[in-house]
Amino acid sequence: MSGEAHSGGEAQGVPEAQGGRAAQLKHTGLRPGWTTGACATAATTAAYTALLTGDFPDPVTITLPKGHTPSFALAAEELADGHAMAGIVKDAGDDPDVTHGALVRATVRRLPAGAGVVFQAGPGVGTITRPGLPLPVGEPAVNPVPRQLMRDHVAEVAARHGGTGDVEITVSVDHGEEIARSTWNPRLGILGGLSILGTTGIVVPYSCSAWIDSIRRGVDVARAAGRSHVAGCTGSTSEKTVVAEYALPEDALLDMGDFAGAVLKYISRHPVDRLTICGGFAKLSKLAAGHLDLHSGRSQVDKGFLAELARRGGADDALATEVAGANTGLAALQLCLAAGVPLGDLVAAAARDEALAVLRGAPVAVDVICVDRAGTVVGRSAVA
Repeated sequence: MSGEAHSGGEAQGVPEAQGGRAAQLKHTGLRPGWTTGACATAATTAAYTALLTGDFPDPVTITLPKGHTPSFALAAEELADGHAMAGIVKDAGDDPDVTHGALVRATVRRLPAGAGVVFQAGPGVGTITRPGLPLPVGEPAVNPVPRQLMRDHVAEVAARHGGTGDVEITVSVDHGEEIARSTWNPRLGILGGLSILGTTGIVVPYSCSAWIDSIRRGVDVARAAGRSHVAGCTGSTSEKTVVAEYALPEDALLDMGDFAGAVLKYISRHPVDRLTICGGFAKLSKLAAGHLDLHSGRSQVDKGFLAELARRGGADDALATEVAGANTGLAALQLCLAAGVPLGDLVAAAARDEALAVLRGAPVAVDVICVDRAGTVVGRSAVA
């Protein structure tokens, strides 16, 4: 059964544009899908509506962070005294996502007034057991953006139907623990199942050849428009950061994704005056270490390399040892921030130097910005 019923227009993908992220997706011809966070939000919305009204909306429509309004068909529903459950089958579009086809459920229970929204991990959703992730140890692996999206929709349903908005949301994924064995969750200390993820709610599909071709078209569009400064971004969060920093127009933005090498190699042959590379700290630490493909399945964060960079920045032996043994790149960064070691700047500078090496003398000035999951700048290089 399909996990969603497309509502047409922008809900099926990205608005049309001449350049930038939206045009790249259109150029690939690939169909986007919906994140586990979007599915959990839709399931939560349907379940809480049923809890207050006695009826499940089917399909159920939600509003994603960028204004898209997809509608999802229900694959499961249950209404009992004090709780309601709804399930959505995830449709990842044309992305080779291991969670494609998974049944994401949300069970909503009433809580006393003033309790707020409480999240629980049901079967198939993991629990955080190690530091260095965006949630504290012991918390369900429902990431911050999906949590906020669910809170917002609970508040909207409560306002519409006279509820208090005080609920417990238990998110579960059928066979999630088995699916999670194909992810990095166990190594990261997320045990018991999958993470509920998503920053935009939309899964942008990646066919390597199609996406690299779309990057090239993005560079061509920017050059044809006379843009002297373009930015390669790993995702929507880094894109927002670049726009805030430099006020670049949409057709100067390249959705680089994991393909740093594709951006650099094409720009080496088709130069622009300036290239800014912006992305998550962990991803760009891979570029700093010499990896041109930043996908988690094809390159890993090298904590030994980060430890060596930290030493160059003044870390003593004890701190360097902690960095080398850190659970994640984010944990390594946090250790160094606490000690006053500018690991973010050091990674950005090393990534810039790797980019310049790939450009092979092309007349392109480069700077690198590292951000955390919230889009806060945690490292930057000078322009060189």
